[in-house]
Amino acid sequence: MKTPLEIEIKLRVESAAGARAILRRCGFAVTAPRVFEQNLVLDDEQDSLCEKNMLLRVRSAGKVFTCTFKGPEMPGRHKRRQEIEFTFGDWDSCVALFAALGYPESCRYEKYRTEFARSGEAGHAMVDETPIGVFMELEGSAQWIDRTAKVLGFATKDYVTASYRTLYERWCEEKGIEPKDMRF
Repeated sequence: MKTPLEIEIKLRVESAAGARAILRRCGFAVTAPRVFEQNLVLDDEQDSLCEKNMLLRVRSAGKVFTCTFKGPEMPGRHKRRQEIEFTFGDWDSCVALFAALGYPESCRYEKYRTEFARSGEAGHAMVDETPIGVFMELEGSAQWIDRTAKVLGFATKDYVTASYRTLYERWCEEKGIEPKDMRF
């Protein structure tokens, strides 16, 4: 079985409206309308997964529940890591199961996400509105990401590969506040 590999970058943008305008001008169309996402990061008491640069997450996006495991990041200018993902139907049971296995909720982050794509292309773009700012995320092959970022008006120096958890912790440090959950 081939291991699924996620390749992505984030790009910091001024506003969701501006990001949507750039994407539409470059031929992207909405493939999934704006939806509120609640993300629970699960880890043991020692934060073992985080320490190994791995992620176990459950997400609710509207009425869709997804469980995701992400392996350690691989070196490079893009964020690359193994990703295993599946949908499930019972939020409370899934969260309770992982807690019983020793992986309770470690932190929570929220965002609004709109998904976009261009006809005939394998990659896709997302506009993520978070409590710490707006980001455009590009996911696809490294070549697609580089080509698309350039068309959208961004350079490799603009690439952000940090997780939302890390970005939030940095934001809290800059503001001099204790990180809790990244919520609206």
